[in-house]
Amino acid sequence: MNALRNSVQLMGNLGRAPEVKTLSSGKILANFSVATSEYYTNKNGEKVQDTQWHNVVAWGKTAEIAQKILDKGTEVAIRGKLVYRAYEDKDGNKKLITEIVADEIQMLSRKKEA
Repeated sequence: MNALRNSVQLMGNLGRAPEVKTLSSGKILANFSVATSEYYTNKNGEKVQDTQWHNVVAWGKTAEIAQKILDKGTEVAIRGKLVYRAYEDKDGNKKLITEIVADEIQMLSRKKEA
């Protein structure tokens, strides 16, 4: 059951292509966002779309794979864990961030062409 303690699974579409960096330590990091949408009918009978945006971080080999196969609009399935972190911005304001650290990324479809 330990594997279920902090486990997240998402299916959604990339909001932008992964931004990949190599840190001074040599570690590779990829950042990207994924949108998940739910639909419901409101009290007026109108169909409403509710979209949530999720910040995703991938490290190492997972980051390399993300860089090679993912692009804006790609539908993906992601498995990972939730991470919360805090930092101070340049004005000294405390900021809180929630991220999903991806262990696995699976491309479900290519990006939709316009």
